[in-house]
Formats: sequence, C-alpha cells, structure tokens
Amino acid sequence: MKKNKARIVCIFVLVAILSIFICNKQVSKVFYPTKYKKIVEYYSDLYDIDKYLIYSIIKTESSFEPNAVSTKNAKGLMQVTDITAEWVNEELRIKNMNVFDPDTNIRVGTYYLKKLESQFDGNLTLMIAAYNGGSGNVRKWLKNPQYSSDGVTLENIPFKETSGYTKKVLKNYELYKKIYQ
Repeated sequence: MKKNKARIVCIFVLVAILSIFICNKQVSKVFYPTKYKKIVEYYSDLYDIDKYLIYSIIKTESSFEPNAVSTKNAKGLMQVTDITAEWVNEELRIKNMNVFDPDTNIRVGTYYLKKLESQFDGNLTLMIAAYNGGSGNVRKWLKNPQYSSDGVTLENIPFKETSGYTKKVLKNYELYKKIYQ
C-alpha cells in the first residue's frame, strides 16, 4: 500500500515537473507579452529595428501602459519626451501628433532608435544608454577614459539610472529572443 502511494506521488511529481517544462514558454509569454504586435512589427520592418528590442524597451519603459507618464514627463509606451517627439515630427511630419497614441508613440520611439543605431554604429549598449540618458551624454562618456578605454565601447555608465536601465533592457531583450525565437 505504501509503495503504491509512493509511486503515485512520484508519478504526480514527474507529471508536474514535465508540465512546468512544457508550459514554461507559455508562462514566460505572460510576463513578456507582445502587445501592439501589428504596430511593433510594422515599424520594426519599416525602420529595420529588431522587434524584440522594441518590446524590451516598451516593457522596461511603461510595462505596456499607453498612458504612462514618467516623473520627467516622458510619455506613452516608449516614454517619448516632448523634445524627442518634436524633433522626430520635424522629420516625419506626423499628422495629429499624439504621443499617447500607441501607433504614434511606437513610430516615434522606433524612428529614434534607428537614428541612435546609425549614430552609434549599431552598438546596442550605446543605443540603449543613449535612449535613456541622451546621445550627447553617451558621446561625452566615450571620450572620457574613466568610462571608455577605446572611445568605442563603454565599460562604465556614470548615471546610475541609465546603467540600470541599459542592463534591464538588455536582459529583457535576451529573454524576448529566447522566448519567441
């Protein structure tokens, strides 16, 4: 009788473990969603920016909340500042510019990422740091041997917020790729 109970418990535990492994990707997708998929994929293709990077930034910036406003007044899904929105709008001439509109916000944020990609030769760490801390600051840090030994990469990001943000986006980016690719 005890052996049968032990076998049943053992089988139950094995089934539970197998279920966890089988459902792991599905569970992960709850925590790493791909909301606004059509919009993200459209601008990902248009500007040739990896969709998983866009999702990672949205997750980090706003947790997919389209009406999010930061303490620094950055707005929407990708937390676009008014200055960035105005600058991008000068180039793209977006009608009825509303940074709380998911389409507009993702368009502006992704266009800005494309500009940063060009500015920093596709270096993901520099792009992400610039998205958060400003491209002017990143260029200054690259010239400072305290932060960059080669003028091309950063060993150190002096802004604590930008350093943490960059690490978080990179981690989320790797997880998105692992879950969805």
